[in-house]
Amino acid sequence: MMSILNIARMGHPILRAVAEPVADPTAPEIRRLVADMLDTAPEVGGTGLAAPQVHVGQRVVVFTVGPERLTGRPLDQPQDWLALINPTIEPLTDEQELGWEGCLSVPGLRGAVPRWPTIRYRGLTPAGQIIDRVVEGFHARVVQHECDHLDGVLYPQRMTDLRLLLFNEEAARFPIELPADRERKAAE
Repeated sequence: MMSILNIARMGHPILRAVAEPVADPTAPEIRRLVADMLDTAPEVGGTGLAAPQVHVGQRVVVFTVGPERLTGRPLDQPQDWLALINPTIEPLTDEQELGWEGCLSVPGLRGAVPRWPTIRYRGLTPAGQIIDRVVEGFHARVVQHECDHLDGVLYPQRMTDLRLLLFNEEAARFPIELPADRERKAAE
């Protein structure tokens, strides 16, 4: 049975709170939460979803990386929908790169957000399998974005230039090209 969950929007207290670690990633209630999140995210047009966004204060995220999102970097690989429980992130570079992000909890807007271009992430699947990967590009960006939700951080809080916080309609009419956009176009 498909369950589409309600999305918390910016301003809701659950999005400002630090999520609790999951004691048993294989517990039936966690498997149900993950199944509902995997039903919800594509239905509402998301590339990723964190448990706090569906009003659950636990350290669970789901995400996907479609081939259309890849930057052409060697470690930016496609990923079918994946659930990560108690994820951790380790940046593997000192510099950060600006890239466009949107969020189901901040509807109608997008912003240029600095992120580490290469990271190592670790976590557990609902089956208890260990995931330990080094990724870059969009794959790294989506993992950082979703994991920020677990620490009560929304992407506008990461922005360094609020002139690059745009309504989606205006961004379509008046596009702004970032250095990462030019790099991706050059790789195509």
